[in-house]
Amino acid sequence: MQSVAMVCLGNICRSPMAEHVLRRKVSEAGLDVHVASSGTGDWHLGEAANPKTAQVLKEHGYTFDHTAQQFQSTWFEKFDLILVMDKSNLQNVLSLASSEEQKSKVKLLREFDATATSGAEVPDPYNYPIDAYYEVLDMVEAACDGVVEFLMQRKR
Repeated sequence: MQSVAMVCLGNICRSPMAEHVLRRKVSEAGLDVHVASSGTGDWHLGEAANPKTAQVLKEHGYTFDHTAQQFQSTWFEKFDLILVMDKSNLQNVLSLASSEEQKSKVKLLREFDATATSGAEVPDPYNYPIDAYYEVLDMVEAACDGVVEFLMQRKR
């Protein structure tokens, strides 16, 4: 079984959205992939997803049950691929890596979106109107399509 972790700052907006999107997409593709999410910070530990995240996921037919957790260095051993939402998350996660092998598992999520520019990030919608969450969903869905393609190729 392959495993993918989605990581953002607080684990209540972007990474739970990406987790639920990828979970459905890998299931639809017939892949056996464990998907989880976390945040680099501890501000929201134990909280549900942001209400706007939950609303957007629900409106688009995704599951949305979630409990925020913090990324730990042990995740490098648990996950084959660690996808971060922005460059700040990237630096935070890489700072916990103890080897080049661990560092090689960490990528920006939008690297998997063929339409995104190099280094593109998923912006944090926290404290923005709901439209920002719809925009994030569009980015996440496009990138997760690429992640599924990558995982399918890796499986072969």
